[in-house]
Amino acid sequence: MSPEFKLLGTGAGPGVPAFYCDCIACREARKKPQRARTRSGAFIDTGKEGILIDASPDLRSQLMKEQIDSLDYLFITHWHYDHFGGIGDLEFYIKLKRKHPVKLFLPSSAVGDFQAAYPFMMDVFELESWDYERSYNFSNVKLTVLPANHGIQTGGLLLEADQRIAYFTDTSGLPELTEQRIKGVDTLICDATFHGENWYPNNHMSIEEAIQLGEKVRASHTILTHLAMHYSAPTTVQQIEEELHFYPKVSIAFDGLTLQL
Repeated sequence: MSPEFKLLGTGAGPGVPAFYCDCIACREARKKPQRARTRSGAFIDTGKEGILIDASPDLRSQLMKEQIDSLDYLFITHWHYDHFGGIGDLEFYIKLKRKHPVKLFLPSSAVGDFQAAYPFMMDVFELESWDYERSYNFSNVKLTVLPANHGIQTGGLLLEADQRIAYFTDTSGLPELTEQRIKGVDTLICDATFHGENWYPNNHMSIEEAIQLGEKVRASHTILTHLAMHYSAPTTVQQIEEELHFYPKVSIAFDGLTLQL
């Protein structure tokens, strides 16, 4: 089989619907569950290895939904709760089924945080800090960690096989070096947290800014992810899709979306 890249979750920190929210986005997601969003994460199936990208607080339900029952590597892009909060869900998979450690790649700045938060899991992971510009070669897939703009040490991923996919869920634009490295990618999957005003312009992007980034790096296809939907102007999937009618190279992500690498 050719390698696959699957989006496990496509939402920002609150998820959609949020338990406390009754905005139009949450009402839409309750009425049409296929439009609900769990917190962001992804999975690469090389055919021989399973590579989990981030471990959201929704990890257990994501893995069950997508019928993923094994993995070999875990990359954490940055140490924010909506990207690492599900790490504990892997404890008993590793202890009871796999029975040998999973390789866990972390930002160097997060190694101490991991050790403090999960001391009971030190025996189930083999820790290694990732470095910007370093490439990791798996079966039929090359993965390179590139700098993102997110306030803390944060990596995005360039995946290369038959297709080139750039995955940047949390970033405010991209450093020039990163822009050059991903120029002309087949698919850019990127942060589009805000609909309307961007409340955190140094950490995230709005839908409009994500579209502009895709055009700037000349991506053949741009997929909007890490969608809050609630803020700053709550919106529905239907409304976003109507807005994207004028951008044929842009589409909206959904949980479970699978791309061939």
